[in-house]
Amino acid sequence: MRKAIALAMILALLSPVLAGCDSEKNMESAEDRNAVRIGAVLPLSGDVETFGQSSRNAIEMAAQEWNQKGGIKGKQIKVYFEDDENKPANSSRAIQALIEKKKVAGVIGSASSNCSIAMGTIATANKVPMIAPTATSPKVTVEGGDYVFRACFLDLFQGTALAKFAIGDLRAKRAAIFYDIGNDYSKGLAEFFQQGFEAMGGEIVAFESYNTGDRDFKAQILLLQETSPDVVLLADYYSTVGIIARQARGMGIKATFLGGDGWDSPDLLKEGDNSLDGSYFSNHYTVGENSAKGNAFKEKYIKNYNKQPDSFAALSYDAAYILFTAIEKAGSTDGARIKNELEKTDIEGVSGRITLDESRNPTKGAVIEQIVGKNTRFVTRVNP
Repeated sequence: MRKAIALAMILALLSPVLAGCDSEKNMESAEDRNAVRIGAVLPLSGDVETFGQSSRNAIEMAAQEWNQKGGIKGKQIKVYFEDDENKPANSSRAIQALIEKKKVAGVIGSASSNCSIAMGTIATANKVPMIAPTATSPKVTVEGGDYVFRACFLDLFQGTALAKFAIGDLRAKRAAIFYDIGNDYSKGLAEFFQQGFEAMGGEIVAFESYNTGDRDFKAQILLLQETSPDVVLLADYYSTVGIIARQARGMGIKATFLGGDGWDSPDLLKEGDNSLDGSYFSNHYTVGENSAKGNAFKEKYIKNYNKQPDSFAALSYDAAYILFTAIEKAGSTDGARIKNELEKTDIEGVSGRITLDESRNPTKGAVIEQIVGKNTRFVTRVNP
């Protein structure tokens, strides 16, 4: 009898909690019953959080535009965002949760190559299409499998484009390279730049590495001083590039700095101060290059978020449109049918015309930007 009374008391205490869980579940199902569910895994905090914030803004903007026009086949789009903090282990857990718990039809993300590589095999194993908007390492689609696509060019092209610009426009003959040995993006960009620069007759006079998280680069900079390079490639993300540039200038390095799309952040100059003035970096998109679609995107983004869009915003917006279009054409949220439509992608994006090759990668040009004071200016476009 006492046990029965005790059990009744426990159930009485738990009933509000259980009712709350049921209510929450019912509310969620009511809200999402007829929605097309999309997942997005992004670094919304951590060392490259500006990448994630820009991407989130753009994906939300794309979803709002589609929903205002009636959604996909009359169903509204619901995007679930997960923060991976730019950590591959978090990315793996996030995409698994989105697939298992939210039953998403497709996933956009992540920003970096390391995190996107970690997600890819999970997407393919579950037959859920994934689009990496900004991850440039060739490994993303190669290791991820045939359900992994991307909206950006690869480091093979980006590294070659930078080498071509260095030799053709800057008349550089000697180049040094700094890269993070533990970062697939950084290592790949460094290697492809080296290959391109040497193939075009240039000489790599230094090829120095460091570890992720390092903040003291004086030993490597001392080695650079002995080689007298014309240009120095800083193949890393904005949060590290500024530190290296400041230390290098402080130790007397006069060479022109070069970089890739990982430089593209409003926080780049916080660490580098004026040490990066006059430097150049390759990118997917710039507000300085005029195009009808690009200008319309820029104006709406500024109106919504009171700041200029970067390439992470542009590519994430394009990735969202690629995925939404494929789902609409598939007429279904079935992964295999969406995948088949993604393979036929041919759209005019903010970052240029996007068609995909047999490896699910776009063939696109790159823009070169120069840092002038606290701003950047469009210099040229390098096409494949």
